[in-house]
Amino acid sequence: MTKTIGTATLPTPSPGTMPHVTAREMMVRNLITLSPKMDALEALDVLLRQRISGAPVVDEDGHFAGVFSEKSCMKFVVGMAYENLPSIPVGDLTDKNPPTISEETDLLTIAQTFLDAACRRLPVLDSDGKLRGQISRRDVMRAVRSHMETPVKSHAPTGLYLSAIFSSDDRRV
Repeated sequence: MTKTIGTATLPTPSPGTMPHVTAREMMVRNLITLSPKMDALEALDVLLRQRISGAPVVDEDGHFAGVFSEKSCMKFVVGMAYENLPSIPVGDLTDKNPPTISEETDLLTIAQTFLDAACRRLPVLDSDGKLRGQISRRDVMRAVRSHMETPVKSHAPTGLYLSAIFSSDDRRV
């Protein structure tokens, strides 16, 4: 099935025709990670230097401990300003219960998770709770686009009729 928008004809996939892609196939594996023991100011520097909005936090054994994000940094800034807190470990500011997915999670479930949760990234965990990778919203868009047909330019009229530019007295019947 297709849908015409303006002069482009776009495919309109039903859930059954969406590409069957899993997290394993689209996740990024080479990640910048932080330690729960790392100083929060040092972690803030990592985010700024790497130009990323957050990073997974993993312990010495590779187990996922949460996400340190720009929001975590805001908590840190407020804590420093109002409570005169010195720098603290990343683990104290980490979102310890963010949404996560498994390597077998399908594309539609990943997209729905992004719609339901206010997050920019989804950590991909194995059955032991170890971090295997991460998927961003952009990764989902890339996967969908790479599996969909390219829009076909339509040469059909766009719906403008000459009668629309003539007054009713000048129109032919």
